[in-house]
Amino acid sequence: MANIPLNELIDRCIMPKILYFCPKCNTYTLSPKECTKCGTKVKTPHPPKYSPQDKYQKYRIPIFKENNKKEIN
Repeated sequence: MANIPLNELIDRCIMPKILYFCPKCNTYTLSPKECTKCGTKVKTPHPPKYSPQDKYQKYRIPIFKENNKKEIN
């Protein structure tokens, strides 16, 4: 048997828990960098955690609105 480090063995055996979404072909994948079908950069389909004490809300919301305008048009 080959001398494989334990952490590499664990990485090979454990399945990723996060799904990623490809906005171009509307599919889900386990690949964290790019879609396996079309090669487009993937996004996480999960929203960020909500906190009532969000210190950066005044910066985050305008950026979010601007990014969504570009995707819609």
